[in-house]
Amino acid sequence: MKTLTCLFLTVTLVAGSTVLLQAQIKKGKTRAASTKQLMGGLVKPQCAALGDALKTAPADDKAWDELALKAALLNETGYLLMDDGRCPDGVWAGAAKALREGSADVLAKLEAKDHAGAQAAFQNVTKSCGECHKAHKK
Repeated sequence: MKTLTCLFLTVTLVAGSTVLLQAQIKKGKTRAASTKQLMGGLVKPQCAALGDALKTAPADDKAWDELALKAALLNETGYLLMDDGRCPDGVWAGAAKALREGSADVLAKLEAKDHAGAQAAFQNVTKSCGECHKAHKK
């Protein structure tokens, strides 16, 4: 009976830890924004707009600046997604790092007004998204 009780407690603790870990993936420990909200409100709109706009070269300085803003916001979300315990596993960490590095490269290319370079760098951004979505998006 003692062994059965010990086994039950162990399984309960493991299951409880898994639930807590999953909760952190969906929402930070102290901040209100969930991962889903950050993705829907920041990542998806900026990434989609940036991808669409990079299909052709920006026409003027204002257009280059607008694209740079989108790349900078994507870069910041790479930090936000890892902050406050939202994304505690290695897949998230690697994808968020790739998002930060890729978006910083896109931003640098946009600031240099290098359209082809920005397009190529943007491909690395979308790869980082795919890695994480494959593992976590249901």
